[in-house]
Amino acid sequence: MPARPCCRFGPLSLLLALGLSLPAAVHAGPTGEPEPELRHRMAQALGDSNTFDDRYDAEVWLTDLSTRVHRYAPRALTEPKQRLEFLRLLHAEAARAKLSPELVLAVINIESGFDRLAISTTGAMGYMQIMPFWLDEIGHNGDNLFDTRTNLRMGCTILRFYLDREHDNYVRALARYNGSTGKPDYPFLVLNALNHRWSPR
Repeated sequence: MPARPCCRFGPLSLLLALGLSLPAAVHAGPTGEPEPELRHRMAQALGDSNTFDDRYDAEVWLTDLSTRVHRYAPRALTEPKQRLEFLRLLHAEAARAKLSPELVLAVINIESGFDRLAISTTGAMGYMQIMPFWLDEIGHNGDNLFDTRTNLRMGCTILRFYLDREHDNYVRALARYNGSTGKPDYPFLVLNALNHRWSPR
């Protein structure tokens, strides 16, 4: 399994006590200019895939997380079969990028609320709110940011790039992913969701 985050953050009340505002709108997702190394990683990612190593672990994880997705996003992924296929793809893409799948779930929770067709005010699209310029940079004919695998693969690759760049500092990497460097609101929203909704029990 991918490595887990090594720290836990306090409840949302701590954020409010610190005076951090809570954005109400869909977040923009990564918007920065595509750096050459990130562009290279994105191009490489399009051919890779991964999946569970153990069937029992897969069943336990999928069952648990399907229940939680339904609890926290009841109007998205309403059918159990939909949720299981989404989670299978998410786990594979997180593993490929060497990310905790629970971290990816937390990002999606905050970015799009698990709405596959979400579009932000800046034009970011899909589960992980990917900017359309990525299709021009490394996409292939027919690529679609509303396609679950494409969206997850690009989002996971971008998030892994920023974690590497920030030496696994989750706050700075998440701020860069969201295009809000220097502002702690978004990273703490994601980490709060990770700790209180998606972390393994």
